[in-house]
Amino acid sequence: MKKIHLLLIKAFIRPFIVTFFIVMFILLMFFLFKYIDDLIGKGFEWYTIAEVMVYASASNVAMALPLAVLLSSIMTFGSLGENYELVAIKSAGVSLQKAMQPLFVFIVMLSIASFFFSDYMLPKANLKYGSLLWDIRNKKLAFLIKPGVFNNSIPGYALLVERKGEEGLDSLYGVTIYDHTGSNGISKIIKAAKGKMTKTDDGQFLILKLIDGVRYEEANGGSSSFNPRQTFTRMRFKETEQKFDFSSFKGLNRTEETNFKNNAQMLNRSELIIRRDSLTKNLDSIDRSTKVNANAYYKQNNYLAGYTKVKVPAKVLTGSLLDSIPYKERTMVVQNAYDQAETIKQVINGRVIEHDIHQKEIIKATIEYQRKYTLAVSCLLLFFIGAPLGAIIRKGGLGLPVVIAIVFFLIYHIVSTVAEKSAKEGSLDPIFGMWTAIIVLAPLGVFLTYKATVDSALFDVDYYKQLIIGLFKKKKDK
Repeated sequence: MKKIHLLLIKAFIRPFIVTFFIVMFILLMFFLFKYIDDLIGKGFEWYTIAEVMVYASASNVAMALPLAVLLSSIMTFGSLGENYELVAIKSAGVSLQKAMQPLFVFIVMLSIASFFFSDYMLPKANLKYGSLLWDIRNKKLAFLIKPGVFNNSIPGYALLVERKGEEGLDSLYGVTIYDHTGSNGISKIIKAAKGKMTKTDDGQFLILKLIDGVRYEEANGGSSSFNPRQTFTRMRFKETEQKFDFSSFKGLNRTEETNFKNNAQMLNRSELIIRRDSLTKNLDSIDRSTKVNANAYYKQNNYLAGYTKVKVPAKVLTGSLLDSIPYKERTMVVQNAYDQAETIKQVINGRVIEHDIHQKEIIKATIEYQRKYTLAVSCLLLFFIGAPLGAIIRKGGLGLPVVIAIVFFLIYHIVSTVAEKSAKEGSLDPIFGMWTAIIVLAPLGVFLTYKATVDSALFDVDYYKQLIIGLFKKKKDK
């Protein structure tokens, strides 16, 4: 019995490791295709790109792990069925459920590990990944200078280059610079036939060496009033240098990670509970204050209440309300009523927007809290789908098992994505939305396990082939 268990575990672990890293590699390529414009050709050090790729890989585990479990379980039991090893195991008196027990224990341990990973490691990885990606996408670099496009990366300057790189990476042609650093609000213009970029030894400044150009300067006449005799200066030069502050291009300035800490994806379970409770309290206070402010506009002014003993009978109004108001005061009363209605409308609209923001944040916190559990349970569910499927189809390798695994995983992924999106929009309860895919596919896992136990030919291609051939033979005999 122990030898059978060791055989199954060895047969499962090898394809699991291979498929997991293949899926991680594919997802990482999708990440590079998405952010290639933000990473490549901007002068980042290799370790910065490697760092963001590592953090992106950690965030892809939630998708790669269930798919690897599904694919490797189909491949393992499909290969055992194809080589008639499952038949030998059953003939030895070991049922499919007993044969699956060691792998079930392994998947349970893997699910527990994935739970702790999603609760402790994944929030930290998401925090570093989000902050680093934000800094990369917002960094100003001199490498953004593109021919034929104005570049405003250098503060106070606009730079246009017609061509670049013909005599070297730092060579420029057809250079036009608009200098907006002057105090009079009039920009200075520099046009040059050639240019070359260099840096100072300390790296603090970028030196742009210009050759064969003209410098244009315009003065405002020294008076704030209009002066038709304003001065215009034109200076030709053979060679000159323009110095720019290079501090904004040095390295990658990292934003404080605490600025991204309020994102639900970057919190663990205890932090999510604290954030959800605080948001709920803020939401309740918003609702109460909105109710108090709204009620104040619908109550009559009773400044004299308690200060007089004169009892005035209630006045009964008949007909239009405006008829009870003196004619001369009607315009003022209507205007006051309109102003109050507009005021309360603006107040309520502002509070509604604030209420919706808090409500969405509460939903996000609930979704991320449930995701810690759904990742672990999805590994168990897809194992109980993949293992019976492999035993039924009896095909190993990377052919039919891959196709079937992708089909079932797409069903799971589409259902979970649609349900999660509906939960974020408020159409579904967030707890039910996160568990919808598992609830939908759980009966399928039970059904497939039953079919594999009774040796069903549900997905046996040879069975259907023989069935079709038998039908044709019956027709010919008739």
